Amino acid sequence: MVSTNGNNGHVVPQIAHQHPLDQLSGDEVKVTRQAVIDARKAAILFRNVYTFEPAKAELVKFLNAERAGTLSAETPRPARQARAQYDVVYEDGSHEYMESVIDIASEKEVSVKKPEKGHQQSLTMDEFQEFSRVCVESDMFKKAVKELNIDAEKFDIAIDPWPYGGPDPGEVTPRYTQGLCFAKLRNENADSNHYAYPLPIIPVMDTYKKEIIRIDRLATGGVEDGLKYGTAKTNVLEHCHPAEYVPELLDTPLRKDLKPLNVLQPEGPSFTVSNDSLIEWQKWRFRVGFTPRECAVIHDVTYDGRSVLYRLSLSEMTVPYGDPRSPFQRKQAFDFGDAGAGRAANNLALGCDCLGVIKYIDAMLVNSEGQPSVSKNVVCVHEQDNGIGWKHTNFRTNRAVVTRNRELVVQFIITLANYEYVFAYKFDQAGGITLETRATGVVSVVNIDPGKVSPYGNVVSPGALAQNHQHIFAVRIDPAIDGQANTVFTEESMPIPMNPETNPFGNGYEVVRKPVTKSTWIHASPFTNLTVKMANTNKINPISQRPVAYKFIPSPSQLMLADPESIMAKRAAFAQHHIWVTKYKDEELFAAGEFTNQSQKEVGGVADAVARNDDVENDDVVVWNVFGLTHNPRVEDWPVMPVEIHQLELKPADFFERNPALDVPGSKNVSSVEVGRDANGTCCHADGTNGTNGTNGTANGTANGNGDVQAAPTSHLQGTDTIPVSQVNGRNGH
Repeated sequence: MVSTNGNNGHVVPQIAHQHPLDQLSGDEVKVTRQAVIDARKAAILFRNVYTFEPAKAELVKFLNAERAGTLSAETPRPARQARAQYDVVYEDGSHEYMESVIDIASEKEVSVKKPEKGHQQSLTMDEFQEFSRVCVESDMFKKAVKELNIDAEKFDIAIDPWPYGGPDPGEVTPRYTQGLCFAKLRNENADSNHYAYPLPIIPVMDTYKKEIIRIDRLATGGVEDGLKYGTAKTNVLEHCHPAEYVPELLDTPLRKDLKPLNVLQPEGPSFTVSNDSLIEWQKWRFRVGFTPRECAVIHDVTYDGRSVLYRLSLSEMTVPYGDPRSPFQRKQAFDFGDAGAGRAANNLALGCDCLGVIKYIDAMLVNSEGQPSVSKNVVCVHEQDNGIGWKHTNFRTNRAVVTRNRELVVQFIITLANYEYVFAYKFDQAGGITLETRATGVVSVVNIDPGKVSPYGNVVSPGALAQNHQHIFAVRIDPAIDGQANTVFTEESMPIPMNPETNPFGNGYEVVRKPVTKSTWIHASPFTNLTVKMANTNKINPISQRPVAYKFIPSPSQLMLADPESIMAKRAAFAQHHIWVTKYKDEELFAAGEFTNQSQKEVGGVADAVARNDDVENDDVVVWNVFGLTHNPRVEDWPVMPVEIHQLELKPADFFERNPALDVPGSKNVSSVEVGRDANGTCCHADGTNGTNGTNGTANGTANGNGDVQAAPTSHLQGTDTIPVSQVNGRNGH
């Protein structure tokens, strides 16, 4: 926290001219910090400082000129501005949250806003870390731990701070934080898995006063106990077992038969990155931005010079737990709104998170003093092979042509206490964009009495009940299909009733297309193959005579299971529907609204946006895709869970005039060999020829560097079986 004394005589750093979407530089952060101090003239606790995105109407003009190569010194540039989020701390210890927009060039505050009463800003890492210190020093907490009769020589105490969730009906709360508590074996290894020893207590802290105000006791019963408390008959840890996952502590040896599998790019990558922002690969061009809340954000996406998307981001994720025993009704996190994905992002250079030739991108954050704090290597950019891209074998000539599906991946990973989430934007050579989520890490467990099972979860280790829960994500898609004026269509494949006039044999079906004219929500429908198309009706594909578009099929995943009248459901209204279509509005970025921490109702989210009943046909629209994972844990998820994967695939639909990957050459993999052959039996030499030098019709075949493979016969129709037209014409009806 900085003092009340502003430095009016501070030295102005020389600011380099940055792109409007680039992250702030360290000097720009310092300018922003000083402008806030000068404007408030009070003690400040800084939370976030990051790039303030210009108004879309202004930025689009600049981006169009940039792509057209017509930028000049005279071209109007959007103002370079920063958003600062902070608390003003008064002498009585009270806090008032504010947000300022600072103009970097003038070093002045251009706007300031305060949230409505009752809104709580997101938690910072400092607040989470302080929670553990306050617990350890609390007499109330010490007494609660002592009552559990834990062997102090065998265990230490570990605490996972959590958002407080939605307060109970009628509960008026200041800023609270709660924590899940565990015992940790004293085995001289800092990475020993403490989640195997859950303790049945949750301390609650007044975050501003920095004091524990109560200890919530937890039920530990099974199916026979229902919602009862106090069912434990023994020491709560006597029946718990170690459950390690770090290699040096495993009770089973690592596999010895796994040989190296390396990704080699001897000539370097096929992509370029300029100023840690502008990425160009194949025919793709886009910018990677960063916010403390969303982490990596994709801006201004074009393919071969044509506009596809204005902005693509992970907007929100909520994780509601389904255990009805109090206080688990408050066990619900909004991992983007409550904590911030950008602040929880991993350093990806420290593990095997990305392979091949990698470009890492750092993140500019701030500490509580408002000073620049660089988080290293939080986004990685790399290429990967994802199997066959396209292939066809001409059975008449036995010639196969095949290309690989190479992807450019922009990836980040966040760790939030027990869970990890892996997020990747994947661009392919056929004009497709895939947004992939992977959930992994350690399932959240609570204590359960020995020998019991529960309807509220699954016992994954003795004494450890992994509670049933959901992960519900929201992706924000801001389309710009050949321009900003787009229309959203739904397409459903519907059977045509069997009738003599239009479907005499009953095999016909029709594709029913409907434009979305007003802001609304839509449900996935696997039985009708419901497809969402984002189209530009002002531009028609000359081949199909249909509007150019991009499409996706929303996953029919289960949505919010909590009762609609519950606080858990009300604060996540976005999780009620798979698709939301809204009219664009500057700064309307978050599916659950800006303020989720300790919320009791979603305010300013997609439900409120849809309620405006805006016209959205042939307009600037935003599409929100909601999908989820209902996670009823299994023993195989313990002690660390294999990834659960979901993919959202955006694909061109009549955007091109033919397969845009037709010009992709075949790969020349110099390291490929066939198992069982000698060193000369490589599948494809550096010159692209098959190592066996087979001929047409032989068992081995040949290959060339363009991906053509002269394969062995694959059907009874060997060689050429075409018939001259003249011969057909002369067959007199045969």
